[in-house]
Amino acid sequence: MPRWAIGDLQGCLDPLRALLRRIPAGEPLVFVGDLVNRGPQSLATLRFVRDLGERAVALLGNHDLHLLAVAAGVRPPHADDTVQEILEAPDRAELIDWLRRRPLAFAEGGALYVHAGVLPPWTAAQTLALAAEVEQSLRGDHWQRDLATMYGNEPARWHDDLRGAERTRCVINALTRLRVVRPDGAMELKFKAGPGQAPPGTVPWFDHPARATRDGVVVFGHWSTLGHLARPDVVCLDSGCVWGGALSAMRWPDRTLLQQPCRPGAATD
Repeated sequence: MPRWAIGDLQGCLDPLRALLRRIPAGEPLVFVGDLVNRGPQSLATLRFVRDLGERAVALLGNHDLHLLAVAAGVRPPHADDTVQEILEAPDRAELIDWLRRRPLAFAEGGALYVHAGVLPPWTAAQTLALAAEVEQSLRGDHWQRDLATMYGNEPARWHDDLRGAERTRCVINALTRLRVVRPDGAMELKFKAGPGQAPPGTVPWFDHPARATRDGVVVFGHWSTLGHLARPDVVCLDSGCVWGGALSAMRWPDRTLLQQPCRPGAATD
């Protein structure tokens, strides 16, 4: 059965409901992260995706991890967050427990799904293995303590001998924050604009000439200023729904694309 990959929701439930009406009932789904935050319906969106049960795989994005960190008391909320309703919900504990058990990477049918990116030396198998290390930590009894160590931009470059908090931080940053890298594979994590404005000497992570996942297909979101991108080796599904763009869904493996406008009059492909 095909599976539909859906871009960043960020608390935009109404476009998701409209999009799902265009997808055959019961066909499997994978959300590429950032279920919540910035949009107007974070609580309802989180409940809705959870209630999809085994039909949907929901990956963790940077905004989802931020919610977990705020819930754990290790990070303060931001002024433009829209997750307070989740923190005050009567089912807060159940929602947070469900969210922290979501994966950081998923593979099926020749496609690798992540929220942001994959570092150049990582194979698909290594990406899944490294994601599993972090997932085990988030699902453990000391997840709040472990979340407190995930913030920071160093180490920017992967080394197989990284251990402890540095190893976890590097994996999380790559899978949930990555956009561009330097020739040596180091992440430039402060950059958030479109590829045409990338810092000199950097390239999008998927254009690094030594990328080990080049022979497969990586499906990701996170980069709204890049927008929808469809190439043989990569697909970006963040088309800026929360910013008034569209919510994108791609059916794998035939690559059928659906886009749902996220404001009246928004264009679709």
